[in-house]
Amino acid sequence: MRFVSLSVFYSKTEVATVETELLRDYHFGQQQLIEIWGHACAIAITKAFPLSSLSKKQPTLLVVCGPEQNGSIGLVCARHLRMFEYEPTIFYPKRSPQSLHQDFTVQCEKMDIPFLSYLPTEVQLLNDAYNLVIDAILGPETDHKEVKEPYAGMLVTLKQVKIPIVSVDVPSGCDVDEPAKDGINPEVLISLTAPKKCATGFSGKHFLAGRFLPYDIQKKYELNLPEFPGTECVIEL
Repeated sequence: MRFVSLSVFYSKTEVATVETELLRDYHFGQQQLIEIWGHACAIAITKAFPLSSLSKKQPTLLVVCGPEQNGSIGLVCARHLRMFEYEPTIFYPKRSPQSLHQDFTVQCEKMDIPFLSYLPTEVQLLNDAYNLVIDAILGPETDHKEVKEPYAGMLVTLKQVKIPIVSVDVPSGCDVDEPAKDGINPEVLISLTAPKKCATGFSGKHFLAGRFLPYDIQKKYELNLPEFPGTECVIEL
C-alpha cells in the first residue's frame, strides 16, 4: 500500500463549488457521481478490511444510510461490497422519495441485500453480528447542529460500538469545517473528491476515493490532490 502525506484540507463551500461545476459545466450526472463514489468507497473498504482479515466466520457488514446523498453513496457501496463477496446488511430508516435514491434501493433489494427494520440499541448485538459498520448517515450537506431523530439516537448507539466504523466522507455528527470532535470516531475515513477540514488531525486510516476530477478543475481550484498509483481509484493518505 502506498501512503501519501497531505497538507491541504478543503471547506464545505469549496467542495460544493467543485461539485456544482461538475454537474453544470461538465455534464456529469448526479447518479454517475454517486456510482463512482460508492464503488470507490467499496474498494477502499476492501483495502482496509480484506475478507481474510475479518474476525467473524461470515463477512458481515452493517451499512447505515442517511436520507441524502451520503446515504445513496452507502447504498451503492453496499451493492459493490456484495459483488466483492462481503455480506452487507443495510439500515435505511428514512428512505428518500427521490427517484434517484429509490433506484439505488431497488438495486440493493434485487441483489437480496437485507434491510433492517430497526437499529438495535443493545450495542452488543451489533458487536456480535457484524465485523464493522459503514457510516453513510450524514454527509457534508447536513448541518451537524440540527441532527434530528432518528439520526441523533443512531449516533448515540454507534458511538458505543466496539467494532470498527468506516465513515464516508465526513464522520456523522461532525462539523465539516472543523477538526472532528463531536461526531462518530471512525477507525477509517474515506474522503470523497477532496479531504475536508474535519479530517485535519485524523489519526486512523484515511483514504481518498474517486479518481475522476478533470485536470483543469484540479488546477482551477488548486486542489493539489495526490497522484494515484497505476490504475487505482483510491489512495491511502
